[in-house]
Amino acid sequence: MTIPLVKPIRPEFSSGPCAKRPGWSLQNLNNANLGRSHRHKIAKSKLETAITLTKSVLEIPNDYIVGIVPGSDTGAIEMAMWNCLGAKPVEILVWDSFGSDWANDIKSQLKISELSISKVDYGRLPNLLNKKFTSDIVFNWNGTTAGVCVPDVDWIDDDRVGLTICDATSAAFAMNIDWSKLDVTTFSWQKCLGGEGGHGMIILSPKAVERINSYNPQWPIPKLFQLKKNGKLNIDIFSGSTINTPSMLCVEDYIDALNWSIEIGGLAELIKRSKNNLNIIAEWVSKSHWVDFLSENFDTVSNTSICLKLIDPKIINQSLEVKNNIEKNIIKLLEDENIAFDIGSYRSAPPGLRIWGGPTVDNDDVKKLLPCLDWAYDKTLKILKLI
Repeated sequence: MTIPLVKPIRPEFSSGPCAKRPGWSLQNLNNANLGRSHRHKIAKSKLETAITLTKSVLEIPNDYIVGIVPGSDTGAIEMAMWNCLGAKPVEILVWDSFGSDWANDIKSQLKISELSISKVDYGRLPNLLNKKFTSDIVFNWNGTTAGVCVPDVDWIDDDRVGLTICDATSAAFAMNIDWSKLDVTTFSWQKCLGGEGGHGMIILSPKAVERINSYNPQWPIPKLFQLKKNGKLNIDIFSGSTINTPSMLCVEDYIDALNWSIEIGGLAELIKRSKNNLNIIAEWVSKSHWVDFLSENFDTVSNTSICLKLIDPKIINQSLEVKNNIEKNIIKLLEDENIAFDIGSYRSAPPGLRIWGGPTVDNDDVKKLLPCLDWAYDKTLKILKLI
């Protein structure tokens, strides 16, 4: 098989940081408020604009509040756990490496005794039914390293007693989120809108605000995680102030991505673009002899972090080392030819591929990528003398 003549125009298929929006240029950031204090009214106005546009594009209810926090999504979800957990028993649902990280922190750092961990292997979801909604529940909407997402949140009780804390970093702007089911939600800029790393978002429902105002955790909270001031929620964080110094260049870039989202049609168009990418790959997978989705159920296949596993009968019984070598060689061939960058599976996931299908990735580029994957796999088997 010869290398296809037509290649993706943009080879950025990384699952984070993700592809910039189509047509992006550094010139779009010329109005960034650089060299000025982030506490100046101009900078605070930019931060407040980012918050306002986020609420608008994501269609977040008016009585929910949105803040910009340090440390990307990791900082945001850790902040949520350190400020909110401990008042009630906790249940965490784990089906990828990041969910496992959050579970380990709840267990070993916060040392919550009444803790239930529902953990399953890559490719599956835990049982979502019959949850005890007297507990606080922590979960990832989308398992970025597993390519498995919750199809909906209908399983969450409207009359829950505990809080729901959701890491939505690979779901926000690409999946339909029912905010009424979520009390604390976090994400980062570098995922679905292709923003820069280092900044996280935290979204609180009125119920979450009440928890923070009425509950004092038994552990000391580091400065970067402190959501309270003088014993109450620091509301300034949700109107343009930040806990530490933000990059105003990154803020400008995020605003640019949000404005692009509005220009193309808003949330519905963002979701459509991402789902189209999944559908294009799904059609190819249905005819492939060497890959399948890592998710065991198509209803739970992510339309952003699209994870594939190797299923070719010729190599299915090969050792893990051989399969890892197949993956590495495919990745090298694609990168050498400027076809696709950074699409290897996550280091703890089964060998395969992970293709970002978020809304900043053009559908046509995904179509052009797929024949190149077949070429790279075929050539890899020949290089490794497996055929």
